[in-house]
Amino acid sequence: MVKYPRCFVIGLFLAAITLKPAIGQSLPRTPDGKPNFTGIWAGPGFTHKGANDTDSAAVTVYNAKNFSPFKPGGEALLKRKPSGDFLKDDPTAFCLPNGLTRQILSPYAQQWIQTPQQMVILYEYIHFFRVIPIGAPNRRHEKDAEPTWMGDSIGWWDGDTFVIDTIGLKEWMLDASLDTTGGVEAHWHSDAAHVIERVKFTDPAMVSYSVTIDDPKIFTAPWSQEFQMRLHPTWSLLEFICEENNRCVGGKCNKADVQR
Repeated sequence: MVKYPRCFVIGLFLAAITLKPAIGQSLPRTPDGKPNFTGIWAGPGFTHKGANDTDSAAVTVYNAKNFSPFKPGGEALLKRKPSGDFLKDDPTAFCLPNGLTRQILSPYAQQWIQTPQQMVILYEYIHFFRVIPIGAPNRRHEKDAEPTWMGDSIGWWDGDTFVIDTIGLKEWMLDASLDTTGGVEAHWHSDAAHVIERVKFTDPAMVSYSVTIDDPKIFTAPWSQEFQMRLHPTWSLLEFICEENNRCVGGKCNKADVQR
């Protein structure tokens, strides 16, 4: 057995008890000791290549390699054939909301506001917001919640990880991107989709953002994908205007549109 000098052992002990609090204290925390996610973030819809990266926006979709096997008929539900009608193929062209799972991936800034009772998320894209009550893991969702684009969300702490559990989503787009012809290539989720988000700091300015999709009408089991978000203290949310029934709806202009 190797014997080390007493001063060396004491030095290691002091380094251990000194470094551990330093690492913990380097993360932003609230007065009650919880990780503090308050701030403006570049979310999963940005590329994060390094500490000095500018976090450039990019169209992001879920990686099909992460999908669970399909149930019979599930692939047809996920991959609807484009109809050529933008109102059906990409409702956001008419200023309809993009829905929770697609909003998560939007390449726009988002602001988190944290209190002991609530986590509020303000999305720059379409100016959508979420107010997530924070409770124990056995907190119940609202009874008979009417299906909506963003669903019914509740949150709780699992150690230093913040967990968001969402149900009550109407059948809508899981994600979408433009194909090589300029058309929309979309995936859809059903009205049974159950989404769980897990957010945890990996350093003082970066978090791991994990999304789990459980859609029993399409997949045989839940599947997950991990993303990142970076804190940007100098950013601010900009105005985003999308007006329903505006001119040139769906990008098609007629003579009356031009003369307005």
